[in-house]
Amino acid sequence: MKKKVIKTSKAPSAVGPYSQAIEAGHTLYISGQIPIDPANGNVVEGGIKEQTGQVLKNIEIILSAAGYRKRDVVKSTCLLENMDDFQAMNEVYGEFYNEEPPARAAYGVVKLPLGVKIEIETIAVKN
Repeated sequence: MKKKVIKTSKAPSAVGPYSQAIEAGHTLYISGQIPIDPANGNVVEGGIKEQTGQVLKNIEIILSAAGYRKRDVVKSTCLLENMDDFQAMNEVYGEFYNEEPPARAAYGVVKLPLGVKIEIETIAVKN
């Protein structure tokens, strides 16, 4: 199976030694995305809803760059800085994945990169 690195300038650059995404076979593994606005490289202002929205936009950009769509997403892992934000995150997430949402796990964590409120990693599969 061949491995392909996915990189697009339309999504935020990696903040460490990792790829935005890796495609292996017909599966795309998107690294954890945080709410960075790719236009200026800054964390978006606002609360969990604004940050979740930006993360999902970044994921959609990477999906598109690799030739995938939202409906190809099979699994998400959401890391929350505060589990009290779960319901508000869920509202934005549910609007984004409004048809056949992927399997998902959500965890509360002690701290996320750059002091953000959320990080989401994603797996997508092409049929």
